[in-house]
Amino acid sequence: MGVGLTTESTGGTGNGAGSGADNDTGSGADNDTGSGADNGDDNATRAAVEAYLAALNAHDADAVAACVAEDFVNEHTSSTGQSRRGRAAYRAALTGFLAEFGDLRYVPERVLVDGARAAVPYVMTFRMRSAGDRPVRIRGVFLFTVAKGLVTHRTDYWDGDEVRRQLA
Repeated sequence: MGVGLTTESTGGTGNGAGSGADNDTGSGADNDTGSGADNGDDNATRAAVEAYLAALNAHDADAVAACVAEDFVNEHTSSTGQSRRGRAAYRAALTGFLAEFGDLRYVPERVLVDGARAAVPYVMTFRMRSAGDRPVRIRGVFLFTVAKGLVTHRTDYWDGDEVRRQLA
């Protein structure tokens, strides 16, 4: 049984991201199980993820919090990240996060959607305020789960040691 993964390049860099074999997901040998039946869920998931990323890129803590469910789980895999549960706890942390990570920008390399789930490899850039506005550029991956138009779970994979290396 195939996964029904849809893919879209959102980088807009003109470098061919999302072209070639990447566009074949959800077709061919998987008997086309990725087409048709869950397009509504895919579209709603994509819309929720894109709204969340846009709010982060706008540095709008209230808008970011409005994109997540009451029982939202924000899970970090990096030892330098801090996981949180609940919209209120997440919102309380956003102001400090957005202040510390000046000029924060997430640029998705693509958005991969499968029903209520999405994976977003990204490039994150920011200026670390506590390190004299030193610039940092890292790659990572978000995994999202969406229900009723809101992000219910976000897992963030990125290399905290790479941030330390760039700030050293």
